[in-house]
Amino acid sequence: MTKEHNQWYTSWFDTPFYHILYKERNDEEAKLFIDNITNYLNIPRKAKVLDLACGKGRHSKYLNSLDYDVTGVDLSSNNIAHANQFANDTLRFKVHNMANPVGDSYEAIFNLFTSFGYFENEEDNLNTIKAIKCGLDDFGFGVIDFMNVDFILKHLIEHEVKTVDGIEFHIHRFVENGFIKKNIEFNYQNKSYHFQESVKAISLKQFENLFNEAGVHLIEIFGNYKLQKFDLQNSERLIMIFK
Repeated sequence: MTKEHNQWYTSWFDTPFYHILYKERNDEEAKLFIDNITNYLNIPRKAKVLDLACGKGRHSKYLNSLDYDVTGVDLSSNNIAHANQFANDTLRFKVHNMANPVGDSYEAIFNLFTSFGYFENEEDNLNTIKAIKCGLDDFGFGVIDFMNVDFILKHLIEHEVKTVDGIEFHIHRFVENGFIKKNIEFNYQNKSYHFQESVKAISLKQFENLFNEAGVHLIEIFGNYKLQKFDLQNSERLIMIFK
């Protein structure tokens, strides 16, 4: 198992700067996707749902508002500490490494908005899919919402400057050793910061191989949050439903 404290996400996700940089993420689009996917899967109200790599819990909260019994898990203790303020009898949060089985069974397990492929050790990606399989009940579905690597690589913006809350983020994207990497540099209160994001460039074919090895069955693929048909060259997302 890869040692967690050596990984980029254990430091970057725990900083306030991560959430500042991505504060403009479209909540309405996220809610539309969750509405569409829960309706498509016909998940009954009161069903037990797992939000795998839940961040600060915004999607867990929305799932709970739809009358689901939701557990949100994330590797970041700071994220879980923040999310716990929203906890109630049917919404709970805990720190958890998604490469390990969560120890309960669910009617749906969601891994949303490219929260996969962080591990340097390829085996941990396989272990994550095995853990999802282990956590599904007999009628449950797993959903991984990932980037469409073919589209992303074709439209990669190498250099970008974004100013958010007065902080000027300098972003450099590149591909290295099969990972799409993003260097993020900025100054704040006369101090320089540097972080890096690194996500495995996993193609649909590679996912299919992982699913086969994990013993799960890919049921459906969509190319965007409206659940339209996946197109290898033009779809921005790779949304996979399996069990």
